[in-house]
This record gives sequence, structure tokens and C-alpha cells, in this order.
Amino acid sequence: MFHVKQHLDSLWPQLENTRLEFWKAALDPLIEEALHPEGNGNLPRWIAALETIQKFNPSERVELNRSAILAQSTDFSESQRQQLETALRALMPWRKGPFEIEGLYLDTEWRSDWKWDRVLPHLAPLKDRRILDVGCGSGYHLWRMTGEGAKLVIGIDPSLLFMVQFLAMRQFIGETSTYFLPLPLEVLPESKFGGEFDTVFSMGVLYHRRSPIDHIDELKRQLKKGGELVLETLVIPEERGQILLPDDRYAQMRNVWFLPSVKELAHWLNRCGFENVRCVDLDQTSTDEQRATDWMQWNSLKDFLDPNDPSKTIEGYPAPLRAVMLANKPT
Repeated sequence: MFHVKQHLDSLWPQLENTRLEFWKAALDPLIEEALHPEGNGNLPRWIAALETIQKFNPSERVELNRSAILAQSTDFSESQRQQLETALRALMPWRKGPFEIEGLYLDTEWRSDWKWDRVLPHLAPLKDRRILDVGCGSGYHLWRMTGEGAKLVIGIDPSLLFMVQFLAMRQFIGETSTYFLPLPLEVLPESKFGGEFDTVFSMGVLYHRRSPIDHIDELKRQLKKGGELVLETLVIPEERGQILLPDDRYAQMRNVWFLPSVKELAHWLNRCGFENVRCVDLDQTSTDEQRATDWMQWNSLKDFLDPNDPSKTIEGYPAPLRAVMLANKPT
């Protein structure tokens, strides 16, 4: 798995003389364990596709500050494009994007650019900041953060498919201070000297946690004093009460636990010691933003809503409503 880990070789020196300089020793064995082929039977197939992709050179032109992240070269042949498409399709489903790579438009399930456009105007400027993105998926937002001039961007997600998709994009985007760790948040060690990140994102993760308060505390521990938390999650309308705990599935997802109201979520953040807590965006997810595509051919949002009343999930719960909360760790 050397070619999977080698993109981290330039990460560890950047952590020297920071509160995270011990991460290499602590995380190396965890990454080795996560990448063990017996852990996921699909991994050899995904790695074979990645090896094909890594034979291509980085693209001549890269644009990260656009809806579909662009990587393009002038001399990319049609036969190369066909080979690339075969390899990228071996990594389906593609859920977060979109991307436009050497003439191929990856129309992903989520229009992740729409979420970014809603979030970005409210953030402290990302230029020169160290950023941690928890549950980063295939890395679309990592590249957008890099495009905003972040000094260091680290995404974490235990999905090995997302890791391989990130590395596939990195092959064309080229060397940047943008990294992927195939790990969950709870295994990241905490420095006894405090957090190191200026901004910590957790988007689309909280409702998958059995203990949302523990998740918020773990996010806080990774932040510097005064650092900004960006928390995006499913919520319920205020008139539905304080918290929804689905009986079984929510929008056909089994791993959904607590959906609070915005007011209750703000209370959680305050209770965990954050300050300057505010909701900066509240958005009803539409079937234009999340849908099946040629690059994600499974069921998507429209299949999870009541066909007679799209304001409800198929189970009868309020349809997905997403809030973006910002808060700061006290100085």
C-alpha cells in the first residue's frame, strides 16, 4: 500500500514543531491497519483502478475555485480518456462533487458545490489556516478549501472508497498541502497542549453519531483557542419539538440517530463550551441537489421521500432539512 500512503510523506514534516508533531508515530499503525486488504474485499479492485490512474501525469491546468473542479491538459488523447473513464467508473458510486477531469464530467450524486456556496460566505477567511474536515467523503470540499488558500487541509473519513477517489483526483490536481487519512475522528490523538486547527468542519456527520455530544467535544479538542467550528447536520423544524430519534430508518438510512431542532443544537454547542453560536443557513434538501446520475446509479433522495407528499420521508418523518452552525472555541 506504499503508493496509497506516499502522499502523506509530505504531511509529517509540516506537523513538526506543532502540537501535532506526534501524529506520525501515533497514526502510522492505525493507517496500516485501516489499509489491510482483508478489511475490505473491494480494496484490491479499487487499488488496481487507482494504479491505472496514477500512470497519467498531473494536469496542466487546474482550477479549484469553480463548481466542477477542473483538471485539464491540452494533449490528452481520446484513447487515454477512454482508459481514464473505465478506471474512474470502477470507483463508482461517486457521491460528492462535481469534477471535470481531462474532458470527463463526473456528475456526482450530490451537488456539493451548492452546499459550499451556502457555507463559504459565512466563514472566517480560510487563507493561511490549518483545517480539519471530519467525514470529508471523496474530498470535494478539501479541494475547495485549498482553493481558498488554506495553509494545510486534512480530511478524515474511514471509507476506503472515498480515500481512493481522493487519490484519483489528486493525481490530476497535483501536489498540494491537502491530505486524506482513512480514519474516524475518535482515534485522532489529542495533544496535551491543546488543538492545532484554525477551522474544523463536520458536515453530514453528527446525525450518524450515537453520542452527538461526544462528537462535538471531539471536534472542540482539535480546535485552537478561538478557532471556528463549522457544523452542518440534519435538523427538524422547530414545530416538531426538540429532538427526533427515528424508530428505525430515516430516509432509508439505518444509521441516523439524533435530529435536533436548531434551538436544541445551539443548546448542545453552548453546553459543550462553545461561544458565538449561530445558525447561518437553513436549507431544505432538494432532489436537484441530491439525485441519481450516470456516476451514481443507485437510489437517491427522490426514492427516499413519500411519493404522495415530498415534505415527508418515506417513513413519515420531516424531509431532510439541513442547518449550518458556526461556533468558536473560547480563547
